[in-house]
Amino acid sequence: MLHRFIVDRSGNFGIMTALLVVPLFGAAGTAIDFGSALSLRTELYAAADAAAVGSITPKSDAATQANTMSGDGSLTLGKSEAQKIFFSQTSKKHGDVPVTVDISVQKAGGVLSSTVSFNATMPTTFMQVMGFHQITVSGTATARYETPSYMDFFMLLDNTPSMGVGATAADITAMKNATANGHDGGKDKNCAFACHIVSEKGVEDKKSYYNVARKNGVTIRIDVVAASVKALMAKAKDTQSMASQFRVAAYTFGKTAQDAKAAKLFKVSDLDYDLGAVAVATDMINLMSIPYQNYYNDQQTSFDEALEGIEGEIKGAIGKGTSNADRQKIVFFVADGVGDSYKPTGCTSPKGANGGRCIEPIDTSDCKKLKDRGIKVAVLYTTYLPLPDNGFYNDWVKPFENKIAAKMEECATPGLYFAVSPTEGIEEAMEALFLKIVSAPRITS
Repeated sequence: MLHRFIVDRSGNFGIMTALLVVPLFGAAGTAIDFGSALSLRTELYAAADAAAVGSITPKSDAATQANTMSGDGSLTLGKSEAQKIFFSQTSKKHGDVPVTVDISVQKAGGVLSSTVSFNATMPTTFMQVMGFHQITVSGTATARYETPSYMDFFMLLDNTPSMGVGATAADITAMKNATANGHDGGKDKNCAFACHIVSEKGVEDKKSYYNVARKNGVTIRIDVVAASVKALMAKAKDTQSMASQFRVAAYTFGKTAQDAKAAKLFKVSDLDYDLGAVAVATDMINLMSIPYQNYYNDQQTSFDEALEGIEGEIKGAIGKGTSNADRQKIVFFVADGVGDSYKPTGCTSPKGANGGRCIEPIDTSDCKKLKDRGIKVAVLYTTYLPLPDNGFYNDWVKPFENKIAAKMEECATPGLYFAVSPTEGIEEAMEALFLKIVSAPRITS
């Protein structure tokens, strides 16, 4: 009987099934429990990603807080917002699963960063048979956002008599034709310059070539500069990432020659977030007026005094552009590079001063002072027009004409220099230089 029992194979399937039912159910249960854990992990990662990114968007609470900080540090508002976003993204499906979240939102330089870490302990159902009562699910999501560079632009615009030259080759020809015979007693013939506005009281001076330009529809450089600044405000408004990113102030060398003599800049517009208001104010950009011809020996172009004046307008510490409270300062300097001022000592002309009158390429020492303070200097050189038939030009400007452009570039912060000839577009050049400034990498340390 014993032998028959041992060798009998009938009923073995039922026995094997009975023996395997526990591991089979255990394997199936494990798959179900792990599937639930995987679903939970996917959901929590999605919530962490949303919280990390959402807490540092340009319109987030963290960005608002960072905008008021001049230094680095923790963004508590960002941490609170990230926590709200995280739990708003989790479903009630796993509502009984305890989840802990660790959140860090920081500002370092111009970079906002967020880290969201989660840890959850999910109880098992079927795996308890095998002695496993819980599955731990954890993960980390990170995000970074580089804030835009916050910049203050101080436009310094040369409006001295040399900016009365015709804006294009056609304007220069038209001006020369209009003054071919000296025009109404004006002694200079074939003159390319619309000089000067002799009176601002409505009294027309027939000898003023500025009035000749106006009567003949000749556009002069200062007209183009004014129009270019207005167009630039529209471009800047379109370029900025947020309404507070750029502020602009605009100045000329002086409204009148008396201003220039007294080293008094003319403020076209205060530093303003409202770029549209600055654009409207550009209507006040005009050629400097003089009380009479040869006033002050025509010494109305002092780059030294203009640059010293604009430095005085830039108050306080110079920021790095990482927030609204830490703004970069940029002098946007538009000029033709030839100074003509009373400077009996220190004149850099190879011929020295002539009775105290100094006609020289720009002296870059005041540019250096600005840059040493951390102020960026962007230079748009409106190329000085050679006048080979003019004796004064040949005597006093020609000796250094090959240094004018190099000196203007030396004045600029490296990489922030642009030159434009009389026949090229000042508006396009101004826009190109502006875009070069705002796209430059920010140095945060």
